[in-house]
Amino acid sequence: MDSLASAVLAGAGPDELAREEVPTDYLAAHLRAEDMAGVLATPDPDVRDSLRVGRVPMPALAPDEVLVAVMASSINYNTVWSATFAPVPTFRFLQRFGALGGWAARHDLPYHVVGSDAAGVIVRVGEGVRRWRAGDHVVASCVQVDDQEPASHADAMLGGDQRIWGYETNFGGLAHYTVLRASQLLPKPAHLTWEEAAGNMLTAATSYRMLISERGARVKLGDVVLIWGATGGLGAFAVQLVKQAGGIPVGVVSSGAKAGLLRGLGCDVVINREEIGIGGEIPRTPERTVELGDRLGRAVRAAVGEDPHIVFDFVGEATFGLSVHVVRRGGTVVTCGSSTGYQHHYDNRSLWTNLKRIVGSHAANLQEQWECNRLFQLGLLNPVVSTVHPLEDVAEAARLVQTNQHIGKVGVLCLAPRTGLGVTDTQLRARIGEDRINPLRTGETVTPTPVLAG
Repeated sequence: MDSLASAVLAGAGPDELAREEVPTDYLAAHLRAEDMAGVLATPDPDVRDSLRVGRVPMPALAPDEVLVAVMASSINYNTVWSATFAPVPTFRFLQRFGALGGWAARHDLPYHVVGSDAAGVIVRVGEGVRRWRAGDHVVASCVQVDDQEPASHADAMLGGDQRIWGYETNFGGLAHYTVLRASQLLPKPAHLTWEEAAGNMLTAATSYRMLISERGARVKLGDVVLIWGATGGLGAFAVQLVKQAGGIPVGVVSSGAKAGLLRGLGCDVVINREEIGIGGEIPRTPERTVELGDRLGRAVRAAVGEDPHIVFDFVGEATFGLSVHVVRRGGTVVTCGSSTGYQHHYDNRSLWTNLKRIVGSHAANLQEQWECNRLFQLGLLNPVVSTVHPLEDVAEAARLVQTNQHIGKVGVLCLAPRTGLGVTDTQLRARIGEDRINPLRTGETVTPTPVLAG
């Protein structure tokens, strides 16, 4: 381990961190452009064939950037996309970004350090950074924006040059170090461990924009919200947000085991799709879509007595037609992704004659990220990490997400030597309670250590 990382683990202050040299290279999960052709030629690609862990050169720091020692990160589905080079090889994103020149040229490399979540400690700040300093504990927003683009000042997600860090940019979070713009930084919730804090912002903030923000579905008191994939990272945060907003979450899961976990998360109504005969198939005809949608609608009405006001859908091709069918007259289907396929088929008569809406949503702007992070700081939202893996096993962790064998979020320890580190507010943690903080944790008991490391 390099001396700077050792200083971070020892809880060094800003002056001591400044005295330590930044290493010339660092350990990172990354992809190689040379592997792309072989993976694309494979009918059923496996992320373990392309995700590597090894040392890569340390990039230079732009004036508006910070260097963060990453204590923990997590797996998001965009890492699966990156590692399978589909639907678009991410090296194309890096080439397009690099072509802008200047500091952007650093990103166009024959390797791609991936990962769009991180919690860690700032160890260097660029000369243009004003609000942060070395030693600050932070979590990362996944969104990089161009603050000179006019649309960014209305809503950063409307900017044509906004990019997802660690997916559309290089130097992502599944590594010992990462480069972030200062406009991506948020204060780490002090009562959470590194691995708990690292698994939140991409999925939680995405769910926040979809459901709570004025740009999303705007859940209100009493709304019935149907949530597909309710034990996944997006879905588990959606359940919590709906509950906090006074709505009625109706979670859809694929097994009895997941149903039990979802009830433990506090979901009001749980529907096991296998029990009502809708499985995971992609309906290929309008008639089949209506048949499966009717089954789902009957199950929802049997549980709550009415159709949902909102359907939360990131599954895509397998579910979208059902979502449009089952949402009530005047209701909203909000979507942020398509993990089962991008070609959505639905009967437009159901949409226009019943005055339904479809809202497209992508990530979250910094204000939405900040508001979402505040809910974690208050203990009103809690992490949904289920398992934690060392960085060296990142490919196996990503394979769990690729094959949908996970629940909640899959955490990855980077520089943190073990779980349970990083808590600086033990009183708040005690008030909230371990069971509430870790509702989906399996396989280990978290014993937080109330210092940076020990």
